[in-house]
Formats: sequence, C-alpha cells, structure tokens
Amino acid sequence: MVVSAKRSPEKLIYKFVLGMPNGDDMRVAFGMENENYLKDGHYGDSKFFLIYEIDDGKITLIERRENSAQVNSEKHGDVDKFRAVISQLQDVDAFAAYRMGPNFVRIRDNTDKKVFFTRARDLKTAINRVLEEIKASE
Repeated sequence: MVVSAKRSPEKLIYKFVLGMPNGDDMRVAFGMENENYLKDGHYGDSKFFLIYEIDDGKITLIERRENSAQVNSEKHGDVDKFRAVISQLQDVDAFAAYRMGPNFVRIRDNTDKKVFFTRARDLKTAINRVLEEIKASE
C-alpha cells in the first residue's frame, strides 16, 4: 500500500493506493470512536464520521465530519436518531460500522444507501474489509 498526504487549507488528505478493481466512485462514512477505531456501539452515537471516496483503485479520506445528529434518547433503535444520521450524511453512498443495530437495518432496508458491517474496530482493517466486499460484489 502506498500512502501519500498533502495539506490543504481545509483538511489533510490521505491517498491510499490499493489493489481495487476499477469502477464507479463511492463515498463511505465510517462511524468513529476516535481517529483509529470505529464506534463500539450505535452508529448514530459515533463521535464523528470519516468519509472516504473510493474511485478507480484509490481510497481517499475527504472529510472528518463531526456527528451533529446525536439525539438524546435511551430508546434502542430510536427512529429520530435514524432520521438525524441520514440527514447529515445525505451526500454519502454507504455507511460502514463495526456492528449492526436496528437503525442500521433501517438504513439498509429503507434507503438507497449501502451498508457495510466490518466486524473490525481497527480503521485500517475495516477499510480493507469494505474494499474486499466491494470487490467480491463486482
């Protein structure tokens, strides 16, 4: 894997050149606990989202987006939380999470978004699992 970085006034962009087949571009939002680990819990409770673009064999971190959609609710699978997450991530094509919860199933079943269950909290491993699933589905 080749990693390069360049600084722009707004963000640091990393490019990971991976052995991924050519295809349409896709934006994937990973629900994060911190810079290195996906959230171990509800996707809607992620502290922030790392949004990557996958295009033509490259995966590029394009944005770190704070989670402004957190809803104060103790109810498991709260529909308001589902709506809040969807509304702040309308510009992404897919969501990636460590595990599945009721709202993640709603996202899969009731929207045009793709969902990835990485079953790995480590970000690098999670990215590789998403890429493997994309490759397997082509």
